[in-house]
Amino acid sequence: MQSIQLQNDSLVEISTFLIRRWSEKEDAVIEISNNIETKTRLKERKVILTPLEKRIGNDFQKYRQFRTSSWYEAMKIKYSEKILSDDHAFGFILNVMETQRVEQLGRKIWKGMDEEIIFNYSYMLVSRPQLHTVYGKARIVEAFYQYFMFGAIKGEIQPSHFEKIKKASIFAKKIVNESIENNQKTSWIEKNITQIIKILEIDSLLTIPISVAFMKAGMALSEEELRKVLKIIAKNKEGDFGSIDPSSIVKGEDVYDEYKVLIDENKKNENKGISSETVGIQIPSTKNIDEKVIYDISLINGLKMKFKEWKTGWKEQHLRSGDEFDDENYIEGNEPFFTDIKKSIKTKIVILLDHSSSISSDAIEYKKATIALCEVLAFLKVKFAVYAFSTENRSMICWSIKEENVKWNKTTAKRLAQIVANGATPLAEIYDKMFSTLQAKQPDIFLTLTDGEPSDSDAVRKRTKSLKGLGITMVALGLGPNTVRATTIANNLKHLGYDKTMAVSRLKDIPNKVINLLDTQR
Repeated sequence: MQSIQLQNDSLVEISTFLIRRWSEKEDAVIEISNNIETKTRLKERKVILTPLEKRIGNDFQKYRQFRTSSWYEAMKIKYSEKILSDDHAFGFILNVMETQRVEQLGRKIWKGMDEEIIFNYSYMLVSRPQLHTVYGKARIVEAFYQYFMFGAIKGEIQPSHFEKIKKASIFAKKIVNESIENNQKTSWIEKNITQIIKILEIDSLLTIPISVAFMKAGMALSEEELRKVLKIIAKNKEGDFGSIDPSSIVKGEDVYDEYKVLIDENKKNENKGISSETVGIQIPSTKNIDEKVIYDISLINGLKMKFKEWKTGWKEQHLRSGDEFDDENYIEGNEPFFTDIKKSIKTKIVILLDHSSSISSDAIEYKKATIALCEVLAFLKVKFAVYAFSTENRSMICWSIKEENVKWNKTTAKRLAQIVANGATPLAEIYDKMFSTLQAKQPDIFLTLTDGEPSDSDAVRKRTKSLKGLGITMVALGLGPNTVRATTIANNLKHLGYDKTMAVSRLKDIPNKVINLLDTQR
C-alpha cells in the first residue's frame, strides 16, 4: 500500500475551497481532527473532517472518501436547520434521514457527484460493524441504519426485529421524499422521528455506541472485493440513481485528474519546505485557525488601490517635455507634457516578524497589518519571504511563514494566524538560525519588525555586520504605542548597525512604510 502523500495543509486548503463552493458559504471553516469523527457545527459553519490515515483503502480511495465526506458536510451547511448528537437514538435517526434529504437535494445541483456517492456508499457499508458485535437494542438501530442507507444488513437479526426495521425504513424514506416534494426542512422531519421510534420499539434516549469499523483503518479492499460491494450497492440504489456501472466507479477517472494535480502540487510544496538550508527553522502545522480574523479587507483594498499603478507597471507623469502635450494642464499652469514611466519592484525582501510577548496585547492588529502587507506584496508580484519568531515550550523558534518561491495563499495566512506572541527578543539567536538561508537566498533587503530591545545588543551588532557582509541591506522597523516610543525604539536600533531604521506608532502604517522602502530601492 502507498504511504499517505497528501499532507493536512493541502487537504485543508482543497476542502475549504470545495466546501465553500458547494455550500455557497464563504465563511465556512474546515478542520482536520484525529480525535472525533466527521461532523459539522452549523452555528459556527465549522466542518471537522476525519483525516486520510483513518480511512480505508489506498491513497486515492481515501481521498475520494474524504472528498465525498466534504460534499455531504457542505450540503448540510447549505440545507440543514439543525444537526443533533448521534449519542442517542432520536438524534442518530434524525441525522441519518437528514443525510438522505440533503443528498437528494445536492444531487439535483451537483449531478457529477453520483459516481462518487455510490463509491463512498461501498466504503461506508464495509466500515459498518457486523450486527453480532452490537449489543442490546442498539443493534436494532444499527440494523435500521444499514437497511435504510444501503438496502442491506451485515449479519443476522431476529425475523420480528427485521420486520420492524423494514417497516421503519419504508416510513423514513416516505418522510424524506415528502419533505423534498413539499419543500419541508429539518424541523418537519424531526416531527416524524417519534413515529419511527415507536415502530422500532426503542427508547428515544437509547445510547448509541460509536461504531467500530469492520476493517482496520488503512486496510485496502482488493478490486474484486470492492466490485462485490459495489454490486450490492448498485442493485439496491438503482431505484434512486438509475443504471450504475461498477467499472467506471472503481476507476474514478473524473476525480483522479484532480487528485494527481494535488499530489504534484503537494510534492512541489514539500520540496520548497524545510531543507538543508533552512535547518533550525520550522514550518507551523496548519491547525483549526480561521485566517479571516486577521484579514482587514478595507485596509487591503485601500492599499491595492493606492499602489494599483505598480500592478500594471506604468505611471502617467507630467513633465516639462515628454511624449504628448496636455493642453488642459498647460492652461492650468502645470507641466504641459505627460509621459508613461515604467514602475516595477525587482527588489527581493525577507521579512522577520517579532512575536515576543510584548506584542501580545496588539497581536490581532499586528497580524492584520502584516497580512495586508503580504497581500499587497503578492498583488505587486514582489519576491518576498516571511519568517516570525516566538517562544514555545520554553524554546525559541524561528517559523517559516512563506518561502520566496511559494505563493501567498490561505495556507501561509493560517501559518501566520496561529503564531502565539510569547517570550523575549533573542534577535542574535534568530539571525544565527537564518544565516544559512539568507546566505543561500541572497535577498536585497532583510527587514526586521520589532517592538523592543534585543536580549543581547552586542551579539545582534555582530550578526548584523555579518549579514551586511553578504551584500544584504539590513533594515529595522520599530513598533511603538505612540510616536515618541516608536522613535525611541528606532533610534536605539540605529546603534545595532542597521543600514536603515524606521518607526511606526500605528500598526496600519506598516505596509506603507515597507512598500515605500521598496520604492526607494528601485
